[in-house]
Amino acid sequence: MVTDPILVGLIGNRLHSILAEQQNALVNTAFSAVVRESLDLACAVFDSRGEMIGQSTGGTPGHINAMATGLRHFVAEYPPETLEPGDVLLTNDPWQTAGQINDITVATPVFAGGRLVAWFASCCHAPDIGGRLVSADATEVFEEGLRLPILKFLRAGEVNADLERLIRANVRTPEETIGDLYAQVAGNDVGAASLVRLLAEFGLTSLDDVAAEIMNRSERALREAITALPDGVYRNELATDGFDDEPVVLRVAVTVAGDEIHVDFAESSPQSRRGINVVLNYTRAYASFAVKAAISPEVPHNAGSFRPVHVTAPEGSVLNCLPPAPVASRHLIGHFLPSLLIGALPGCPIAPSADALWMTIWRGEGFMSTVFQTGGMGARVSRDGLSTTGFPSGLRSTPTEVIETSAPLVQGTRELLVDSGGAGQFRGGLGQRTTMSALGGVPWSVNGNVDRVRAAASGVDGGSPGALGRFGLVSGDDLPAKSRVALDPDAEVDVVLPGGGGYGDPRRRAVADVLADVVAGYVSAEAAESVYGVVVRYIGVPDALVRLPEDYEVAELRGRD
Repeated sequence: MVTDPILVGLIGNRLHSILAEQQNALVNTAFSAVVRESLDLACAVFDSRGEMIGQSTGGTPGHINAMATGLRHFVAEYPPETLEPGDVLLTNDPWQTAGQINDITVATPVFAGGRLVAWFASCCHAPDIGGRLVSADATEVFEEGLRLPILKFLRAGEVNADLERLIRANVRTPEETIGDLYAQVAGNDVGAASLVRLLAEFGLTSLDDVAAEIMNRSERALREAITALPDGVYRNELATDGFDDEPVVLRVAVTVAGDEIHVDFAESSPQSRRGINVVLNYTRAYASFAVKAAISPEVPHNAGSFRPVHVTAPEGSVLNCLPPAPVASRHLIGHFLPSLLIGALPGCPIAPSADALWMTIWRGEGFMSTVFQTGGMGARVSRDGLSTTGFPSGLRSTPTEVIETSAPLVQGTRELLVDSGGAGQFRGGLGQRTTMSALGGVPWSVNGNVDRVRAAASGVDGGSPGALGRFGLVSGDDLPAKSRVALDPDAEVDVVLPGGGGYGDPRRRAVADVLADVVAGYVSAEAAESVYGVVVRYIGVPDALVRLPEDYEVAELRGRD
């Protein structure tokens, strides 16, 4: 069917606004800081067959892209004749959606004129789902929490009370977990109501034809971008900290052939005995994101933009684990895929970043708090990396005020870490240092889901690596990563996030940029001299608390072209 291109443009723009309404309703009614503050979520609209038409502007690729392919499981499990208005489905099966027990996808079928015309869905990280808490401690998925197959959470508008009771009985934060589920339902309802009004406004009985053209446009645009790349096979590998004494190496072969890309992760490390494994759906999510982000970020994101990208990984590998493999901390591997894949593409546009989001879970008597933090982004081919920016996850760091008002915790330090960005003609983004202690004088614990404390983000084209992270006690001892650790009542924990890699020879960095970095406190005067060859002298008032740019001068250049 030939669809009016003006109508397609109008509907596409209106759907964009409706998706913003959906996400705003979800965030504004969410109970947990995980959703409300860090935006660990994704929202999307699908056609009647479960093909993603579009996504909201917020959210993380691991959720949105996994949900885009995962909704087909919902459609297969509940065909249209088994559904009615007011039904709402959910699942957190790792192999069907976002690869982790804590991530719950809620899907709402949309009816108009007595027929199913679309779906709205969201995926959110639940503050708790039982089990061991999020870590890599488990040896099988059954230890990691309550696993829910695709079920009806609402039937014709009525809550499945038995399912709600089951969830409440198995989680440590029943009010927050159930409250977030209701927020997801509310967000979907807001989107569905606006879509039904939109169809009525344009006199449409179906969205599928318009949706098909929206997706086809994205597919054509991405194929055009792929054809601009030279055909060939491009390889890369990247080391992660892995788990304990079990390192993990990721390898990729990217084959560009005409207007298609084949991404193969063969020869990556085998499936781990611990919970850092990644399901294929999550691997595809971050691989497809990386391709689009690298070569055509402006293309609207939908099922069409997935079609030219083919992703494979051997069964039983760390990037295509088989049940009942533990998967709770799968992001500590999955978040490395964009750096790995972008680094393989010709003309690599960005150095490796801190990559894995740091997620610490603090627990004591009467409280449990999940804190997200981000390290530095890798330097880009023509500009510095962004500091403490959640690439590739897109998540926000948890504000100090939220941490301290929601739990008896004190974040004593929160500062950018000088010299942590990899040196280069373009500098890597800085990491950050925070410290955490607890009030009340009672024992407490932390699950430190962290990486790059052993394997730094490397530089590109002569750039230097970013600084390593650190997870340990302020008193000096390092703490085990990716495991639950008991803490003394007076313990103070040092959480130091890594920096991004640098791009290009540091001696080619503009002198004015080196001076500005010293003034801002991003680079020390010692590093400016020894690494960049720029001697910066402070000429202002000694011991001044406020030091202005005019209080510094470039005194000498050493070893520069």
